[in-house]
Amino acid sequence: MNNINKLKIFNDPIYGFVSITNPLIYDLIQHPYFQRLRRISQMGMSYLVYPGAHHTRFHHALGCMHIMQKTVQVLRFKGVEISEAEENALYIAILLHDIGHGPFSHAMEHSIVEDVNHESISLLFMDKLNREFNGELDLAIKIFKGEYHRKFMLHLISSQLDMDRMDYLKRDSFYSGVAEGNINSERLIQMLDVQNDMLVIEEKGIYSVEKFLVARRLMYWQAYLHKTSLAAELVLTKILKRAKELTQHGRILTASSPLQFFLQNKISLEDFNDKVLYTFSMLDDFDVISAIKEWRFEDDFVLSHLCTMIIDRDLPKIRLQSDKVSKEEVKKLKDEFVLKYKLSEKEADYFVFKGKIKNQAYNKTGEPIHILKKDRSVEDVVEASDQLNLKALSKPVTKYYLCFPKVLLEKAVI
Repeated sequence: MNNINKLKIFNDPIYGFVSITNPLIYDLIQHPYFQRLRRISQMGMSYLVYPGAHHTRFHHALGCMHIMQKTVQVLRFKGVEISEAEENALYIAILLHDIGHGPFSHAMEHSIVEDVNHESISLLFMDKLNREFNGELDLAIKIFKGEYHRKFMLHLISSQLDMDRMDYLKRDSFYSGVAEGNINSERLIQMLDVQNDMLVIEEKGIYSVEKFLVARRLMYWQAYLHKTSLAAELVLTKILKRAKELTQHGRILTASSPLQFFLQNKISLEDFNDKVLYTFSMLDDFDVISAIKEWRFEDDFVLSHLCTMIIDRDLPKIRLQSDKVSKEEVKKLKDEFVLKYKLSEKEADYFVFKGKIKNQAYNKTGEPIHILKKDRSVEDVVEASDQLNLKALSKPVTKYYLCFPKVLLEKAVI
């Protein structure tokens, strides 16, 4: 094992060659927990809208590490002291920041487990890996949790202008073909600096920040919250909910053993011991797609029809609007569906439902993006910018949706 060359390079379509310059990083990438990310899609069900969007969390994590390497170089060049231990910890923290994602990323975050977000599971994986690697992840975990005294390092991992966002916007834009999401990450990195333990952007980089925020807003509407992608992800969540419901009422459904475990058990964060974490690490997109292909032939109307919608891409109609969807409109459609297929109202809830989505490119109440002025003073980007649209981008925009099977369009006037 000691004869293996652990100083590798990956060829990335976004950045070119990505270097692995540390044996520990190599070992973490080789670990089954991390290799699993090759089987977790980065953009959920968005490939049903953008056929090229088949890239994975594995791509994304390596990309984040690469731009973190560039950022460390830039900050050191500008006189920011970063020790070798801190450097490695930053690479480890950003490499593992998404390791807790379940199948299809955000699409199934709260359905496989009970109200547990991927950040919490990422931390559980980090702790487990830290035990395996004899404490070598201590500092990375400290930074990831925001417990390290140099706060700018957390901002590199998680903030409104972090390595995560810089990579996923550029990467998702590339693979989906949504050109509006393309950002100049190289320019943004070159403009980074640290002032009073705050991550800042030099004033001359303000236009790149403005472009970054506009790109984020447009990517949410055109890709992440695209109504067809949204409909597919909602159906996927409903499928798992129905499968869990049937399983817990004694129905035996065909599924891989890891998926079967999460169907049979209600798992909250407190239940995540090492055995549960290992079972979760066995889950990926393939478990879910394989199950859906089988479940479409189940004699349960709800499960089989929802699964067919995904496999055949015959997705429900979804309508976005500025005003709340009325209960009367939902009831009218639901009653028609109940009548047409002789279902119960509870079963119809899986097909006719409403909800809301929110898009906020910049959150003024969160940790701001700091602009470093020529006089060395620091200002929030919204105040420093001469673009009025940045103030608009900091206001959340909420849209309401109504989702229902297309068969109801024959009768309903929508």
